Amino acid sequence: MIILSVDTSGPSAGAAVIKEREVLCEIFLNSGLTHSQTIMPAVEDALTRAGITPDQVDAFACVAGPGSFTGVRIGVCAVRGMAHAAGKPCIALDALEVLAHAVYGFPGIVCPILDARRDQVYAAAFRTGETPERVLADEALALSDLFEKLPKDHDILFTGEAAPLHREEISDRFGSKAKIAPAHSLHVRPAAAADLAMRFGSSRFIRPESLKPLYLRAPSAERERAAALAGKG
Repeated sequence: MIILSVDTSGPSAGAAVIKEREVLCEIFLNSGLTHSQTIMPAVEDALTRAGITPDQVDAFACVAGPGSFTGVRIGVCAVRGMAHAAGKPCIALDALEVLAHAVYGFPGIVCPILDARRDQVYAAAFRTGETPERVLADEALALSDLFEKLPKDHDILFTGEAAPLHREEISDRFGSKAKIAPAHSLHVRPAAAADLAMRFGSSRFIRPESLKPLYLRAPSAERERAAALAGKG
């Protein structure tokens, strides 16, 4: 099986091609350019360097969120379009689950955290294995609320691009029980997404038109509109 994965859910973006368990090519970008500019050239480059044509891809994997609302939409639309054109299925992946999968083998709890703004993080917790095993469901919540939900008697590896930003709070709360993942593991990696999609296999395949963003809360424009309507009530 050949899988092409795409990620535009956060500050970084990229694409990877994997055949069975072998990564043929991974393009990872953290350049600050807009994902709408970079993602399709990254896809084309990954396919070319892997020596794979679009019609050889068996399934298209998309990191569907949580993350940047605009970024997630870009990735979902790109994958939906490619899969529809190729007549192939999609696989929707959770960014937090992909981050946990990238540190597969850590013996304690893995807690990915992403910046959700408004003094919140997107977070979950997992035990790692062949595929991540959930300990806490995805949520958008204050860091202090997350700390209250995490188990106190396990070593915890914090990963995700927000983890280093909260190093001091994490250390103050968990001390030597807490670790921060190394730099190469802090961003969603498209190769980790493709490998996780491969492990899930056809049980997660969906039709392109069924691929949807994974939002843990409404976009800010919708929240502001709802607040304005509530104020008029």
